[in-house]
Amino acid sequence: MKIGVVTFPGSLDDTDAQRAVRIAGGESVALWHGDHDLRGVDAVVLPGGFSYGDYLRCGAIARFAPVMTEVIAAAQGGMPVLGICNGFQILCESHLLPGALIRNDHRTFICRDQTLRVENAATSWTSTLTEGQEIVVPLKNGEGGFVAADETLDRLEGEGQVVFRYVGVNPNGSLRDIAGITNERGNVVGLMPHPEHAVEDLTGPGTDGLAIFASALAVLTSA
Repeated sequence: MKIGVVTFPGSLDDTDAQRAVRIAGGESVALWHGDHDLRGVDAVVLPGGFSYGDYLRCGAIARFAPVMTEVIAAAQGGMPVLGICNGFQILCESHLLPGALIRNDHRTFICRDQTLRVENAATSWTSTLTEGQEIVVPLKNGEGGFVAADETLDRLEGEGQVVFRYVGVNPNGSLRDIAGITNERGNVVGLMPHPEHAVEDLTGPGTDGLAIFASALAVLTSA
């Protein structure tokens, strides 16, 4: 199965995401922000970084990149799409996911190993995890505070669209400790922490992040 990883100007975790796909057993395909071509991939990852320098707002310019026309259409058609950190911001700017990400409440960049609780194990990116399971993956962001209107938050909670929640400490002021969400269909997931940095013991805090990439491959293989 082929999983495409988009590179935007300012992406800095794209090669890490490509490597995570390969370690999980998939074929990684490099996608370029300026192309109207997904190159026949079965799923897409929007990686972390500072797309287009984070001008205007994080993800606000990337949302209009030519490749995003194809990503949005594919996501609406059911293709699994994962947005990590800046990728999460892009998904929100693209209206594939509700809410927004704003400056951390303590106004400083944070980098730490973060415990997350899996709230929804039925998405395309969490199918090999279990509800209530706790995983540890790195977190690094300056604008990672998830916000939304109360009615939107209630809907996310009520319809099971909260996928990951911060445990132990809320590192950035995200409302209701939300670390990641999904769309109603469950094929689009965005999260602020970086699972691609936790795929092998040598370079990460364990391998908990690997399950997220393995989940997409499992879903695609069984389809």
